[in-house]
Amino acid sequence: MIAMMLIAYTLNFLDRQIIGILAVPIKTDLGLSDAQLGLMGGLAFALFYTGLGIPIAMLADRHDRSKIMTASLFIWSLMTALCGLAQNFWQLFAARLGVGVGEAGGVAPAYTLISDMFPPEQRARAIALYSFGIPIGSASGIVFGGVIATLIDWRYAFFIVGIAGILFAPVFRRFVRDPRDAAAARTIAVGLGAVLATLLRKPAFWLLAVGAACSSMMGYGLFFWLPSFLVRSFGISLLDASLGYGAILLTGGLAGIWLGGRLSDRLAERSKAAYALVPAAAFACTLPFYALGISSATLWVALLLMLVPTALGLVWLGPVIAAVQGVVPPPMRTTASAIFLFINNLIGIGVGTPAIGWLSDHFTAEYGREALRYAILAGTGFYVLAMLFLLLAAIWLPRNWHRD
Repeated sequence: MIAMMLIAYTLNFLDRQIIGILAVPIKTDLGLSDAQLGLMGGLAFALFYTGLGIPIAMLADRHDRSKIMTASLFIWSLMTALCGLAQNFWQLFAARLGVGVGEAGGVAPAYTLISDMFPPEQRARAIALYSFGIPIGSASGIVFGGVIATLIDWRYAFFIVGIAGILFAPVFRRFVRDPRDAAAARTIAVGLGAVLATLLRKPAFWLLAVGAACSSMMGYGLFFWLPSFLVRSFGISLLDASLGYGAILLTGGLAGIWLGGRLSDRLAERSKAAYALVPAAAFACTLPFYALGISSATLWVALLLMLVPTALGLVWLGPVIAAVQGVVPPPMRTTASAIFLFINNLIGIGVGTPAIGWLSDHFTAEYGREALRYAILAGTGFYVLAMLFLLLAAIWLPRNWHRD
């Protein structure tokens, strides 16, 4: 089941992030601005992904989570394929809305399935293993998209990855089974009001959510904009940019996610505050490496320096998501996860990606082709905010933890 969910999450992020590497040919072909690219890559996806996530999660708290995840996988894959048919900005915007609709039901139910399968002292590592789908899917999307866009056409990249997800959906349904009795789940399910009432008494949850959202503003922004930065500032081909960034994202991402899950599980045996302190420390360490890497005028130096903060920027996934599971009772976990994802993704994707695009357009008059470099540098300030919120969350986590 973990393997199947990992593949689904890999496809989730492949479909979500492939547009970052394809932004270069899409901009040329459809005549878009950086602001339009940021809006389409961020807000178009985030609007429906975040808005529908909570009602779908409430449905998952009462029904078979496997069926809901399978339907979500099919829908987001179909809409990804339709992106390849877009002839203008609004058609592509609408297709990306559809991808968000599908992916709204793909992640929160998976978090609670994993929480049901593993004891609390192993959850951060189990969620970290599932979260490997983020760097694997993102790197695959970047590399695959770059190769297909270079050798064939950017539209075929959408067609191929979308069809792959459609074909995988029945395989996923065959092997992923909800161990919970759906009828029994409906008898203990609680409403959104009860979940919110519980969360309002848990300051740690809101601090974790806002802290993760601040980091995601930079994280998702980099996923989307870094390939374009490498092409513009270093004059390399789209294929070379996809291979270079894909390599550091895969290597650094896997290492950082596993480190965060394993280290936080071990330290949390002493104090649950570790689930917030570990990522806070990681965010603090990202700043000098990003500043040096983005400022570098040499390509190989920039890539080497960005490997470290790429890893550190993803440390939070295992510990923070495990902590979200830990602060509420089991019947509330899917809805609480969806509320967390609502905050994280609405701010992270919906604001972070277009904000960097807007800054790039704003800096163009002064810096020309280097405008995106300075926009990304300005975005690293989001990690400072993330660190501060997580330090505050560490104070509240031990007293807000739910005792099974």
